[in-house]
Amino acid sequence: MSARLIPLVRRIWSGFLTYLVKFGVVGLVGLVIDIALFNALRLGVFGDGWISTAIGAKTISTSVAIVCNWIGNRYWTFRKHRRRNYLREFAEYLVVSLGGMAISLFCLWISHYVLGYTSLVADNISTNVIGLGLGTAFRFLLYRYWVFGHHRTDGLSNLARVEEGQRALFEEPAPPVASATPSREPGTTADTPPRESSPPPR
Repeated sequence: MSARLIPLVRRIWSGFLTYLVKFGVVGLVGLVIDIALFNALRLGVFGDGWISTAIGAKTISTSVAIVCNWIGNRYWTFRKHRRRNYLREFAEYLVVSLGGMAISLFCLWISHYVLGYTSLVADNISTNVIGLGLGTAFRFLLYRYWVFGHHRTDGLSNLARVEEGQRALFEEPAPPVASATPSREPGTTADTPPRESSPPPR
């Protein structure tokens, strides 16, 4: 039983869990950047004005975190499946990121305005626990199987498979290797010495 489970566990780890762990690390780095930059902007480190307001600071910090997360996922988490058309890849990545944020906001709206849980604790649980968990699962699945999907025509992994298939299809077969064993006369074996040719008649 263990002999069957080990290959299965390896496939699950290399095909899913490895990406999940790397995705979590990148997301944690992005969260730290988001929080640090938001507070720095709110404290006026980069000047006053719109960037120091709550909405302005959050807009800038979230935008910077999204770009940093995209770079980390492109060149580390999904490095083998990154796309040649990086502009389209980033546009799709942004759509998925906004979708994850919308899920978090929707959970907050349901909890606060529909169910009537208006305390600060309830708001944090709804948006930063439930909403964040659902949004993270949504983003990971769409990043893995859509934005960086192995089937994307401009993905590096797919292009490598196509190139390998074309090479195998159009490569000429290697010529047969000539045998180094000298040919033997019919009726002789390896232990039979070759017959000497008789001298020509005089």
